[in-house]
Amino acid sequence: MDYSDILYEVEAGVAVITLNRPDRLNAWRAEMDRDVRAAMRAAADDEAVRVVVLTGAGRGFCAGADMNLLQTTAGARPGRAARPAVFDEAARDDFKRQYSYFPAVPKPILAAINGPCAGLGLVLTLYADLRFASDAAVFTTAFSRRGLIAEHGISWLLPRIVGFAHAADLLYSGRKVLAPEALSMGLVSRVIPIGEFTAEVTAYARMLASEVSPRSLKEMKREIWNAQFQGLGEAIDIANADMRESLVSEDFKEGVAHFVERRAPAFTGR
Repeated sequence: MDYSDILYEVEAGVAVITLNRPDRLNAWRAEMDRDVRAAMRAAADDEAVRVVVLTGAGRGFCAGADMNLLQTTAGARPGRAARPAVFDEAARDDFKRQYSYFPAVPKPILAAINGPCAGLGLVLTLYADLRFASDAAVFTTAFSRRGLIAEHGISWLLPRIVGFAHAADLLYSGRKVLAPEALSMGLVSRVIPIGEFTAEVTAYARMLASEVSPRSLKEMKREIWNAQFQGLGEAIDIANADMRESLVSEDFKEGVAHFVERRAPAFTGR
């Protein structure tokens, strides 16, 4: 597929989706929305891909919605947006909305936040499974400073990641948060010097792609996202059922064999 607003490449089991409007700090628009969804579909369907990295070109990750487009909608009451095509019919209904489909992608998504990350750009990273930031990253929800609300499910996501008080602070104030503070509140998992950022993110993603079972990653991702809506007993019952299936999988056999034989694993995802 030809993409207009992203770059897409696959190497060593890792698909890298790069938001590619660097002159606009990768501001989000309809074309980028379409491209990212298509690239996620390509990664999900490609057996050679085991991990997805989402990052930005140039000095920013994503400045949020393109302000030029927001200017044209100011003062107009939008109609009800049509629900986009469902990414995975088998997923929970919660994961069938415009931006909430990331959890339905059956492979881990790592947000590699190389620079400024605002508004909708921040929301997208919260739907990823992991967030790594460079020490040049700056975060802001921005919505309150634009006269908007807590958009696209961030009111559900953010408190689960950083806690209620931090979420309220970030949403109400719309203030800028530097990478060290983002790390301290749990907004990101790791902060990496900008000069080492790409290499470290690549190394981590390739480790997941080569050293662990892709079947385990797929099942664990489904389990942890669905568990956000379950009680403990239900999560245990589902895990027990999943365990019975894993014990007869090819990846389980390989997981035992490569450990016993002291060699590198050759997982197939089956």
